[in-house]
Amino acid sequence: MKFFVFLIVLIILAFLLEKVLNKLFGVQRIKLSETTAKNVDRWRRGIIVGICLCSFPFIINSIISIKWFWIVFLILSSGSESLLEWIYIKNSKQYITTLIFLILGLIIIYNVEHILSILSWN
Repeated sequence: MKFFVFLIVLIILAFLLEKVLNKLFGVQRIKLSETTAKNVDRWRRGIIVGICLCSFPFIINSIISIKWFWIVFLILSSGSESLLEWIYIKNSKQYITTLIFLILGLIIIYNVEHILSILSWN
C-alpha cells in the first residue's frame, strides 16, 4: 500500500513540477507529432520499443539488470525526445524540461532500492 501511495505522490509531484517548469521557462507545450518531426518521432518510438522488446527476455534474471534496463530505456526515450524537441521546435525551451525530467527519473530509478527501504517496502 505504501508503494502505491508513493507512486501517486510521485505522479502528482511530477505533474506540478512540469507546470512550474513550463511557467518558469515560458514553455507552451507542443507535441512532436504536431511538427515536421512527426515521422521521425514515430520511427524513434518504434525503434526504441523494438530494442526494448528484443532485449527484455535477456534481462529478466535479476533486479539489478531490470533497473539498468529502465535506466537505458529512459535515456533512449527521453534523451532522443529532448534532442528532437531541440531540433524541431524552434524558439522553445521545451527540451530543457524534458532533460530535467530525464535527470530526475534517472536519480529515482538509480536509487529505487534506497527509496523502497525508506518506505520499509522490501
